[in-house]
Amino acid sequence: MRPDTITADAAGSWKLGDLPVHRIGFGAMRLTGSAAFHLGTPSDRARSLAVLRRAVELGVNHVDTAAFYFSALRSANELINSALAPYPDDLVIVSKVGPHRDYSGEWATAARPDELRGHVEENLRQLGRDHLDVVNLRRMPSYGSIAEHFGALAELREAGLIRHLGISNVEPRHLAEAQAIAPVVCVQNRYGLGATDPATDELLRLCGEQDIAFVPFYAVAGEGREHGATTARDDELLALAQAHGATPAQMRIAWTLHQGPHVLAIPGTGNPAHLTENVAAGALHLTADELRQLNELSQKTG
Repeated sequence: MRPDTITADAAGSWKLGDLPVHRIGFGAMRLTGSAAFHLGTPSDRARSLAVLRRAVELGVNHVDTAAFYFSALRSANELINSALAPYPDDLVIVSKVGPHRDYSGEWATAARPDELRGHVEENLRQLGRDHLDVVNLRRMPSYGSIAEHFGALAELREAGLIRHLGISNVEPRHLAEAQAIAPVVCVQNRYGLGATDPATDELLRLCGEQDIAFVPFYAVAGEGREHGATTARDDELLALAQAHGATPAQMRIAWTLHQGPHVLAIPGTGNPAHLTENVAAGALHLTADELRQLNELSQKTG
């Protein structure tokens, strides 16, 4: 099968609350330029729009974004609105709040609970929506407890501005804290091959037990984080990838998806060819022996 004929449904599906999504989604952060936020070269607008439209053509129905995803010339939310509105009925757009950037692009003080409504409304305005499908509270270092912030979002859910809630950058105790206030449909944490830790492993397990989606970020970029994946490749990973006629990035996505049926992937790119490869990774099937080798590699490099 040619990679450009593989669609997102090859990875299977899960639900964010009552919203079914394919397990291969799309992260919008990198649409704004060659690196995240105000760093690097601004993206080509026409190419970014084309990537979004092609993602939907390939069956992607889960797009992850945020109002603070913008560079000097580009806004991820504006690109999504321009490319995809009027939105397909099955498209689920997930945003996040907590971090805050001023108009110059500099990071400002983490949002207070009473500021979150304004941040949600800014996402609504940019996306041209009357409600947000899912909003993740991104925990900031200054948040000892997330109860007050999550409670503020729960009130917006009751008001109809948000359909479902999630949390990001958290520890297991924060999941319990949030669940005591309102249902949590997804948890977003940094997680990937060679980028795991005991607390996140525990979250992965807890989410599986509670039918909560676990959505890793930087699953491909790893230590490159917002700057993108590095060119460093482990020989063992490269050998396994070549055996599948795949790229190391595809193997990283496949390994992520093999961590459980509740695990979703949201690789981001502004490159049409990489988009096709990312979606095709959902069709890769790893043997038990290959998973063992990759698990050992993850422990060795983590």
